[in-house]
Amino acid sequence: MSSSKLVKFILDPKKNWLAAKHKQTIETRLRKYGLRYDDLYDPMESLDIKEALNRLPREIVDARNQRILRAMDLSMKHERNRLRLGVISLTCWLWVHIYGNYTIISMRSAELMADRLSMKETSSLHIM
Repeated sequence: MSSSKLVKFILDPKKNWLAAKHKQTIETRLRKYGLRYDDLYDPMESLDIKEALNRLPREIVDARNQRILRAMDLSMKHERNRLRLGVISLTCWLWVHIYGNYTIISMRSAELMADRLSMKETSSLHIM
């Protein structure tokens, strides 16, 4: 098994129970600040994430930005999310239950990566 496959196996929560437990712990800590796990994706890090955010409806992107700003504010004040059933928490709860274990950003970025791979394959076929 090559080192890249080993790293992917270790970090994949679907295959490794320890990675799944780590992801669950991180999600629990993020919920204290009103964040979700997919809010950690940085659009400056990957073009796929940036494109996925561009394809999302404006309301979802605005809610994500509002959650991030609120979490930074709570972090600077050294407070945690005291509002349990507020508008933001309630919409997050509904959103998570509608889409189950999948998040919109990760679904969109996976679609974009698949599109990019298929475009590379088709472009390599035309070159030959």
